[in-house]
Amino acid sequence: MAVVTDPQPPTPTEPAPDGGRRRIVAMTVWAVLFVAGWLVIGLPTDPAYAFLWIWAGTVAWNSSRPWRSHLRFARDWIPVVLLLAAYNLSRGFADNGATPHALELIVADRFLAGWATGGEVPTVWLQQHLYRPEVHWWDMLASWVYFSHFVVSLAAAGVLWLRNRSRWAAFMRRWGFLCAAGLVTYFLYPAAPPWWAAQNGLLTEVARISTRGWQAFGMHGAGNVLNAGQIASNPVAAMPSLHTAFALFVVLFFLPATRRRWWPLLLAYPLAMTFTLIYSGEHYLIDVLVGWAYVGMTF
Repeated sequence: MAVVTDPQPPTPTEPAPDGGRRRIVAMTVWAVLFVAGWLVIGLPTDPAYAFLWIWAGTVAWNSSRPWRSHLRFARDWIPVVLLLAAYNLSRGFADNGATPHALELIVADRFLAGWATGGEVPTVWLQQHLYRPEVHWWDMLASWVYFSHFVVSLAAAGVLWLRNRSRWAAFMRRWGFLCAAGLVTYFLYPAAPPWWAAQNGLLTEVARISTRGWQAFGMHGAGNVLNAGQIASNPVAAMPSLHTAFALFVVLFFLPATRRRWWPLLLAYPLAMTFTLIYSGEHYLIDVLVGWAYVGMTF
């Protein structure tokens, strides 16, 4: 962690005299390769895979710089990637074979939103009104929003590293604390999502549909990495929802430096993530609210 927190003079970001044209060419090549990798391998949802793409993006953005400056990125980020890999691995053991909590989450959601859903859990109510065999535009939007969880935080951190390393370090310290707080909760309180509760007869039918939007683009294999990650991940690590917590965390970190007229647009992102997670059967409303509380505790 000393690598993450030790202060260091910021790296100048002014391009060389021909840096503008070179940067455009390099970023174009990076974008083409990214799309090709997405179609062939899948979306970069693994921390190490996402790290390589972000590193390549910083190299393309500052392609006129010597390689020694690009190696600083690896030096700063490898501890972060290792921590994220350990986090992903450890959450798979969080349930420790125990029966996950489910009934109290269902009761909590009916208490919180039953007045608007006729006493039904929000996930069930949303799928009854919106889920159809054919894919609609909101399914496509939900799939993009769900995928953004895996890249937005890392991409924001990458931009911070390029522009202001001290702010990047502050971002990483808080983000690391948020991940650790969520992981501890997963061990202390393993909780199952709505789709798990439905599979085990605790709810009426709930479909897990967070990635079905890719079908509308004819990209059935584009979400292979994401789908494989869902299968391998711990199914009882739902409380709190770090998906929505990450979304709110990124927005709140940048909010003070953003003009107020853009605040509604920024705040729409965690709300869109909340809708996506509840509609797709990944989280309860109570998971989201606890995730937001963890963000407040983090700051």
